[in-house]
Amino acid sequence: MIMSKSVLILPGDGIGPEVMAQVRRLLDRIGGFSLSEGLVGGAAYDVHGTPLADDTMAQALKADAVLLGAVGGPKWDSLPFADKPERGLLRLRKDMELFANLRPALVFDALAGASTLKTDLVRGLDLMIVRELTGGVYFGEPRGIEDLPNGERRGINTQVYTTSEIVRVARVAFELARKRDSRVCSVEKANVMESGVLWREEITKLREADYTDVALSHMYADNCAMQLVRAPKQFDVIVTDNLFGDLLSDCAAMLTGSLGMLPSASLGAEDANGSRKALYEPVHGSAPDIAGQDKANPMACILSASMMLRYSFDMAAEADLIDAACQDVLNAGIRTGDIVESGMTPVGTVAMGDAVLAAMDKRSGG
Repeated sequence: MIMSKSVLILPGDGIGPEVMAQVRRLLDRIGGFSLSEGLVGGAAYDVHGTPLADDTMAQALKADAVLLGAVGGPKWDSLPFADKPERGLLRLRKDMELFANLRPALVFDALAGASTLKTDLVRGLDLMIVRELTGGVYFGEPRGIEDLPNGERRGINTQVYTTSEIVRVARVAFELARKRDSRVCSVEKANVMESGVLWREEITKLREADYTDVALSHMYADNCAMQLVRAPKQFDVIVTDNLFGDLLSDCAAMLTGSLGMLPSASLGAEDANGSRKALYEPVHGSAPDIAGQDKANPMACILSASMMLRYSFDMAAEADLIDAACQDVLNAGIRTGDIVESGMTPVGTVAMGDAVLAAMDKRSGG
């Protein structure tokens, strides 16, 4: 176990500070963490004139893990592209070399009826999307907007992957599958994209060399999107590139009924000591329309902290306790506005944090 347990907290914008405040309460209750805090996104731009200051980036590189709330909002929509709040998050991912994004789509039994899909399609859903995070069309070169001699303009983005980029994210997917149902579905567009052909070939080679115990299937991205809303429980682990992972993970997120319930982890490579850089964040955005009103659901951020305990600090028992406490709260009918149903108890952000802490205490005999 990592002994220092240093965590950099970046609350960010909108509802980020509110949901992160509940996470801090939880981490304080567990104890043993060295917590520091910094600015990211629009909040950082307002103070430093940049969405991520160099000093904050340096702190992130030194920390054992980073917890982020959310970035962005209409206040900063008119900023130049390089200064937009989202560029701070992209820099964190790039400079920390966080190449594997883990996005679980888990339907709690108590929330099966909240999904827009039929209950029998989503009840018991538990899938994981592993998205490559630092390559592909979002970072490929050349890129930009250029003027053409005929007076038109042309926008250019390049989809590019190397063997090593594909193999390292595929290994994360195969290792996760070994701890789940031992099934990986690799998703690309090999029918129309050379990068997809390479993706399929390299993942197949890796499976045949090192992971013959894991079943591997392949699927085109457009078909995968359709299958996620037709029969999502057919999947265990999905591994895909940056662009398709961005789209498919949001599609999978809505199967659960609310973005306010979904955590994520972004992982780097293991070092010689078995540690890795990691950033944890809820899937939801900054939701500026409800910011500062005690309406936000903190569970996605709380569950992101649970993933941090599990993947960065080898604290599986504590992570299990948090997960079970969240389940207990939902089973008791306690709901924030995004997941409330008739007959349930509506609560705000702080009261939901209270409920999770009380459930943890009850389970641990506190």
